[in-house]
Amino acid sequence: MKKLNLFLFLRDKHVNIGIDFRYDENVKSKLKLMQEVKWSDTNRCFYIPAERTLLNKLLVHFKGSDVAIDDSLIDFSKLSSTSIPNNRLPSPINAYRVYMKGLRYSQSTIKTYCTFTEKFLKFHNYKTTFSQNDVSRFMEAEIALKSYSISSHRQCISALKHYFEFSDQAEFEISELVRPKKSRFLPTVLSKEEIIDLLRLTRNLKHRCILALIYSSGLRVGELINLHLKDIDIDRKQILIKQAKGRKDRYVMLAESFLPLLYNYLQTYEPKRYFTEGYDNKKYSSSAIRSFLKDSCRRAKISKKVTPHTLRHSFATHMLENGTDLRYIQELLGHSKPETTMIYTHVAKKDLMKIQSPLDASIKAILKRHDKGESNLRLSRNILG
Repeated sequence: MKKLNLFLFLRDKHVNIGIDFRYDENVKSKLKLMQEVKWSDTNRCFYIPAERTLLNKLLVHFKGSDVAIDDSLIDFSKLSSTSIPNNRLPSPINAYRVYMKGLRYSQSTIKTYCTFTEKFLKFHNYKTTFSQNDVSRFMEAEIALKSYSISSHRQCISALKHYFEFSDQAEFEISELVRPKKSRFLPTVLSKEEIIDLLRLTRNLKHRCILALIYSSGLRVGELINLHLKDIDIDRKQILIKQAKGRKDRYVMLAESFLPLLYNYLQTYEPKRYFTEGYDNKKYSSSAIRSFLKDSCRRAKISKKVTPHTLRHSFATHMLENGTDLRYIQELLGHSKPETTMIYTHVAKKDLMKIQSPLDASIKAILKRHDKGESNLRLSRNILG
């Protein structure tokens, strides 16, 4: 008998009913037949809005099948016809959330820590004391077995260590919880030619302006979305980025070559508050930027996996290749540690690029020795004729 485990969790400030189960293609297919069922990448589970009618519909949907539904974590008497209020979530999570808000943690950190902690508590049926073995079993069954990334694994350990410090529920030394080593990936970088092709083949003026600003100023996508028009200083050719990652203000450059495109964009779209706005003058969405960026890459025939952050990586790498000091790049990017910026030195290796491949050297030597005088020797031909 297959089993679905139901639990409550927050997503985008809304309470939902998570649907957890050991992977089974038939169960997955049957879930997808219900239109209200959606998938959450962050929580790695299917879910429905926490409404009585939808919960009943889910129960009816699987009635008579070989799937049992475990609703022990949900109090049916407290389900409204619309949604579950936030204070109906398990009290340990509510208390933990209030604690982190008191420490002035960012919304992103609070959401991530609460998500992992709630998963852990649910896995152990909300008991009140935990051994190191409890943590190990959770990591094996919920994190490793479900193929979470190393980065997510590290975040989960950080969340649990922080929760145990708050709740004092650990029966072991918290410092014994060790994060796996961080993966070291070189960033994807577009060439300068690919950047120009990408911008030229982005047909929409607004979209082209967004991509050009991200690249020319090295912005994070969240920084662009939150950028106010009043923070763009055209006279000084600077942009003030307020309270970015790490709650830091910084100035970035405003490219001279970007100004004609900027003037055209401002006159055409007339944004009111933010540099780029969606419907009703509200903030633009990062998903919309990723969507049209993907389309522009297709037009430019760029096969690399490109995200808005790829443009920021390209900005830093090209600055380094142009001879800009690493300390200035660190300041422009808003990095707290120089080690973070050092990653670009592994990509922008001008001296290494000048080293000749032994294959090229061998062919040139053979051509010179035999006085062939050919500038473009084909390996498919007989070199000696």
